[in-house]
Amino acid sequence: MLMLAPGLVPGLAPGSAWADSVAPREGWQVMPTSLAYDDLVEKLQAAVKEEGMIVVTQASASAGAKGRGLTIPGNRVIGVYRNDYAVRMLEASVAAGIEAPIRFYVSEDSGGTATLSWKTADLVFAPYMDEGGAALAELAAELDAVFMKIAQKAVSSR
Repeated sequence: MLMLAPGLVPGLAPGSAWADSVAPREGWQVMPTSLAYDDLVEKLQAAVKEEGMIVVTQASASAGAKGRGLTIPGNRVIGVYRNDYAVRMLEASVAAGIEAPIRFYVSEDSGGTATLSWKTADLVFAPYMDEGGAALAELAAELDAVFMKIAQKAVSSR
């Protein structure tokens, strides 16, 4: 398997480095962990199921790169969904439907640990709040609580 140094990666300027982690930013939850990347992915998927949600999408640039013989830090975007929430979202705003599923992001850090991050439902649905009103705001608050429970289970030491 080919390991690429930052100066040798097409499109990455010589002397630049891989980003190490997801930095805190407005509207995001970011949880650095002591877990290895694969362990965090596994625990997250289990926590999603424990909270009655469903993993409906997954995408990983690192898995795709591996298939091309390249090694990059692990990353996986995991889309989480439940139909009753989706129906309520659509009742409030059809346009907001483009945002489902809401996604978690697991990223591998240089020290061998991983970070769990996600955009809050409040941020994701912000462009639709005028249309969706109180019903969409209530749904966003519920989803934010569910996503926090999932995340707390995933990053716990149990």
